Amino acid sequence: MENETTIRLNTNTKKELDLFKQYKNESYNELIRKLIYIAKMCEDEPKLSQKAIKEIKESRERIKKGEFYTEEEAKKILGL
Repeated sequence: MENETTIRLNTNTKKELDLFKQYKNESYNELIRKLIYIAKMCEDEPKLSQKAIKEIKESRERIKKGEFYTEEEAKKILGL
């Protein structure tokens, strides 16, 4: 098991982080790891990063609208 720590966030910072969540139960650790990955990608591949950021925003909008397949639905469609 990895060591864990507690961090303090300003209420507004927490609200901003919540807007980045892709699903309700996404942990802050998952969210922060994802943001770190994106930040590193921006440094390494700036053009690719812009495309990835655009695709992430579009995906988040589709999820908010309920336009997605559950894992079970995807398996059924793919015949798995």
